[in-house]
Amino acid sequence: MDDDRTILESLKSILQLEGYTVDTVETSREAIQKAQDQLYHLALLNIKLPDMKDTTLLVKLQRDFPDMVKIMLTGLSSDRTREFMSLGADAYITKPIHPKKLLKVVKEKLRKSVNQ
Repeated sequence: MDDDRTILESLKSILQLEGYTVDTVETSREAIQKAQDQLYHLALLNIKLPDMKDTTLLVKLQRDFPDMVKIMLTGLSSDRTREFMSLGADAYITKPIHPKKLLKVVKEKLRKSVNQ
């Protein structure tokens, strides 16, 4: 999920080309609703969304869906990334997002979650 439609569509295309089924949302509330309606194995989360402050979505997803892999997308400092990890993020990717790195992290985290 990202608040920038261009980034959102780019990420969706990259993942779909690798065979992933992808849903997108532009708000935290949409993400929560979709997660309640359907099982998702992984969520890519932008730290800055228009309808929830900062890490609120991460905390809610961790609480309600602890088995879902949560990867933060951020342009923020390493101090904040440590905070993400302590709140339940499985990984983070700093912007600008490079497709190869994105795919590597997604594959690694999904593989690890299946083997647990």
